[in-house]
Amino acid sequence: MPNSTGKIRAYNRLIHEKSPYLLQHAENPVNWYPYSKEAFDEAVIKNKPVFLSIGYSTCHWCHVMAHESFEDEDVAKILNEFYIAIKVDREERPDIDQIYMSVCQALTGNGGWPLSIFMTPEGNPFFAGTYFPKLSRMSLPGFIEILKQIALMWQNDRERILKASEEITNAIQPKTDFELSSHDLGIDTLKKGYTQLARSFDNKQGGFGNAPKFPTPHNLTFLLRWHKRSKELPAIEMVEKTLGCMR
Repeated sequence: MPNSTGKIRAYNRLIHEKSPYLLQHAENPVNWYPYSKEAFDEAVIKNKPVFLSIGYSTCHWCHVMAHESFEDEDVAKILNEFYIAIKVDREERPDIDQIYMSVCQALTGNGGWPLSIFMTPEGNPFFAGTYFPKLSRMSLPGFIEILKQIALMWQNDRERILKASEEITNAIQPKTDFELSSHDLGIDTLKKGYTQLARSFDNKQGGFGNAPKFPTPHNLTFLLRWHKRSKELPAIEMVEKTLGCMR
């Protein structure tokens, strides 16, 4: 199907995801995987390091890095040839974000988004950072240079990387060697989530909680799906109120 430029659309694996943030990256030339056992299995089979990028839909620097690098054919060519690239929405998987943010903070003393993690095929991290421009700028190393350097080290000095990743993994708790659950959430869990959102809903200003708010599309998506399933009117009313207050 042609896009707005008249070119034929080409989708990566993220087109099958539900997250609005991941769907924003479904047309990237990068062969993104969602965070899954399949992605790490592929890394082991092809003996490639893993590049993990974590962000969210309202993150300014996430959009900047996406435009500069993930939409760029030169960057995509390197990522696709030498890495298994994984994209995570921190609002959809805060558990994954928390683990890898602790890795970044331990390695660099800083954190933020987009979160950029390099790992062995087994999931052991060895390099971390946040936003990288495509090319070196000021004191920031260029993303394309980092990709080339790590790919070269993986080919020529792999033992050094493996040793460093083992030391890092042993030093950081909790460890990162967990798998995604493939089980669907039960009705009781879904109802509990709905109840918690309803209790924290701001009836005056929309949104959830009393602090200054950011858009939370996953909360609204959940409420829409819950309304479709349960027919509970307050679920759709919370969505309409929130969207109306955002205009």
